[in-house]
Amino acid sequence: MRRLLLAASCILVMLPIFAQEKKAITHEELWLMKRVGAPQVSPDGKWIVFNVTEPSYTETETVSDLWIVPADGSAAARRLTSGKSAEGGYQWSPDGRYLAFSAKREGDEAGQVYLLNVKEGGEAQRFTNVSTGAGTPKWSPDGKMILFNSSVFPGAYTDSANKKITEERKKIKYKARVYTQFPIRSWDRWLDDKQPHMFVQAIGSDKAKDLLTDVAISRQEGFTVGGAEWSADGKWIVFSAVTDAGTIAYQESVSNLYSVPVNGGDAKQLTNDGNSYGNPQLSADGKYLFCVSSPANNYKVYNLDRLTRFDFPSMANKTVLAKEMDRPINSYVINGNTIYFAAESEARDMIYSMPVTGGTPQLLTKGGVGSYTGLAVSDNGTVVASFESSTMPAEIVRVNNNGTHSQVTTFNTEKLRKLDLNAVEEMWTISSRGKRIHSWIVKPAGFDANKKYPLFVLIHGGPAGAWKDNWGYRWNYHLLAAPGYVLVLTDFTGSTGYGEKFSQDIQYDPFKGPADEVKEAAADAIKRYSYIDGSRQAAGGASYGGHLSNWLQGTTTHYKALISHAGLVNSEAQWGTSDAIYHREVMAGGPPWELAKTWSEQNPIRLAKNFRTPVLVTVGELDYRVPLNNTLEYWAALKRMKVPSKLIIFPEENHWILRAENSKFFYQEVHDWLGRYLR
Repeated sequence: MRRLLLAASCILVMLPIFAQEKKAITHEELWLMKRVGAPQVSPDGKWIVFNVTEPSYTETETVSDLWIVPADGSAAARRLTSGKSAEGGYQWSPDGRYLAFSAKREGDEAGQVYLLNVKEGGEAQRFTNVSTGAGTPKWSPDGKMILFNSSVFPGAYTDSANKKITEERKKIKYKARVYTQFPIRSWDRWLDDKQPHMFVQAIGSDKAKDLLTDVAISRQEGFTVGGAEWSADGKWIVFSAVTDAGTIAYQESVSNLYSVPVNGGDAKQLTNDGNSYGNPQLSADGKYLFCVSSPANNYKVYNLDRLTRFDFPSMANKTVLAKEMDRPINSYVINGNTIYFAAESEARDMIYSMPVTGGTPQLLTKGGVGSYTGLAVSDNGTVVASFESSTMPAEIVRVNNNGTHSQVTTFNTEKLRKLDLNAVEEMWTISSRGKRIHSWIVKPAGFDANKKYPLFVLIHGGPAGAWKDNWGYRWNYHLLAAPGYVLVLTDFTGSTGYGEKFSQDIQYDPFKGPADEVKEAAADAIKRYSYIDGSRQAAGGASYGGHLSNWLQGTTTHYKALISHAGLVNSEAQWGTSDAIYHREVMAGGPPWELAKTWSEQNPIRLAKNFRTPVLVTVGELDYRVPLNNTLEYWAALKRMKVPSKLIIFPEENHWILRAENSKFFYQEVHDWLGRYLR
């Protein structure tokens, strides 16, 4: 009996230990995390609305609904909507009584704007009934009208005219796409002749009015509308628009600001100085117009968007705000006499504030961990945002006055407690060119500093991008490391968040300089950390990361294996077949036929005689940013050079792998490929 009691007591002592054991993340655990969308805070600062996607491996079973939670975190979030379609563009009415959002619900042939009475409850009611669909609703300041967007046929300024054109085109028996200007494709779709228009509709009315009916510039072939916003008195719409989109084969298109009267009439051009302007917002008192601006056609591969203020409506006294920051501003909100904005800096996104009159920006989020996006501010100054880190998917937080935040949603907290997710470790390297280069070190689950781990060098896309302290699904740090790899994620020259010049310095050196920095950072990590086995290295990435992987294929045998997703192998072919070409000319120093040395000296296909490293090559067949032809050309060269390689084409995917089962298969193949050469 004593032996039985002793054994039982041992079991009881051991149970808590086993209960606390954590494990490596799997694709199922990653994919089924709930995806928490950007917050919208009520005008009184008491409530936050956001969408939540509950994924499934069966796409028809994926659920996406609106949820609401008290901003003070005093109660759990609850579901507001329940339907088969997702809701987007959700926005509170000025009195906090209603939510406007867009959705395609049962009986809708296209997405429409719906209104939900949050105060009294009940089902959402369809507000618009436009045959071409409606989205991005924005309330007028007095709450009596809603501005929304719809893509219509050129010259068709009534819904009946759009219906007639649609029916006429259905009767055409031949199938052909006809174009007279560039581009003809975008991302993953062939372009048609529709163009986005702005509409307004009064609450209580079923008639929507196209605001571009009398606007002359809308009749230009290269016209397209960007962001739009109400004036403080509700009499005008200020919007950004491009009128020279058809010229982007040989120059950058320029976006300018315009205003159009809500009651009808032609638009007035507000800016015309050669710079590009977008994302207009107006102060509540109507005195200022804010926007972001950047130089255009200055033959630079990258330009920062600068927060800019004009007097309104005179457009006098143009003032660039926060000029000294030298960091990308991702979003901003005007709240009374204060501007709140989110900016990227050294691999993190942080929130700042400053007076509308200018001054030194003040950092509001001082934790030094993670990234803040989806910034929203209530009328009384309650600041909320999405917060995520390398160890946590996005959740909604309230930003406190002391620089901390309070988490108000916990959709994935329980799942995360069971996973062994090591926080990323920061590393700075001085490159051979004397530059400070930032990297993250990612350690696998079950990490033991006394062991030796193979190294996977992961290369980000862009190149105007960065590896941040955030959560990802397409290249999740921890899932990639799970089999037992250490990852090095380097922000090479051309990356963002380190100053405008750092991003611009990649011009004329698209591959060699960044590749050297990637290798030097990895060598630095191997030297610093004894747990990295420098004899077992692989490298890979997607988009520009795929480009650079293909460059490494032709310039070094340093790596045991490579992975290339959506990567170019022939920059000249990429110039001629991508949906965007002019910036590639700027990068190289001229079009291909002018024979700038970049085209020949930094073009992976010219180095095909050196191809030796085993490589996994993947691509989406619907990718029009780095079209399939580049992958096929790479594959042909690999087979010609007898390089061990595998090609995977995803017929339903674009530049990204987004479908659940495809993503799972992709990660399996990546792990198998790395395991074959590193384990």
